[in-house]
Amino acid sequence: MRGVARAAAVMTATLLASNAQAEDRDFCPQRPGLGTPACTVAPGRVSVETAMTDWTLDNGSDQRVDLVEVGQTLVRIGVSNVIEAQIGWTPFGHARTRDKATGETDVVNGVGDVQLGARVNFRNPDGKGLAVAAEPFVTLPTGRHDVGAGDWGAGLVVPVTYDLTDTINLESSSEIDAAVNDSGSGRHFAALEVVGVQVAVTKSLNAIVEAAVRRDDDPSGKTTQVYATSALGWMVGKDLQVDVGAITGLNHAASRIELFWGVSRRF
Repeated sequence: MRGVARAAAVMTATLLASNAQAEDRDFCPQRPGLGTPACTVAPGRVSVETAMTDWTLDNGSDQRVDLVEVGQTLVRIGVSNVIEAQIGWTPFGHARTRDKATGETDVVNGVGDVQLGARVNFRNPDGKGLAVAAEPFVTLPTGRHDVGAGDWGAGLVVPVTYDLTDTINLESSSEIDAAVNDSGSGRHFAALEVVGVQVAVTKSLNAIVEAAVRRDDDPSGKTTQVYATSALGWMVGKDLQVDVGAITGLNHAASRIELFWGVSRRF
């Protein structure tokens, strides 16, 4: 019995030490940018990451669509040393569509869809060195069409990051989706590849530059969209980040531009 008690005490001390070490890992928010980090939130910690305002302009030949989303939030919860649970939701979206031929305008206001997911890290959950993870997710059609997708969807992201130096981090995110059709019903194949670099300009300021290609096989027309991202993330202490950035469409099929700013807070 004494040996069992001693072994239990050693196991408890080991677990406490492991959790304490996990608690000390650097804050690794998903914002900003299109890419996905491979790090996970430490067990018992919560990261709340919010796009305070996000404006997207899709200026096509026949219509202009302005989408403004307010409060788009992702909550990441550390479940274990290598697993986090995720829930995302947009509390308000405003979509304005103007037909260029007739001048008619359609406006939709409403909430967005809910996204549920998890990230499982396979190497270095703190994101240091070479880090690899997988992130399956599903989206639930809780929002109105134009603000929400209109039907359920699902996907899988495989993020890989690598510290090239103490100040330069390389990133790659490969994603495949059962994306919702533009009609708001049914699904089709889509894929997204993001590559980028994050540079620590100072101890508290990071600059991010990314290139992304998205293939979308929507029944209404297959497209290949090319984007570039530039963003800044400013750490205000150990547990708070403020960010600002832009995503620019580089070809005709891509949205013209997306501007955003947000806040990430770890608890």
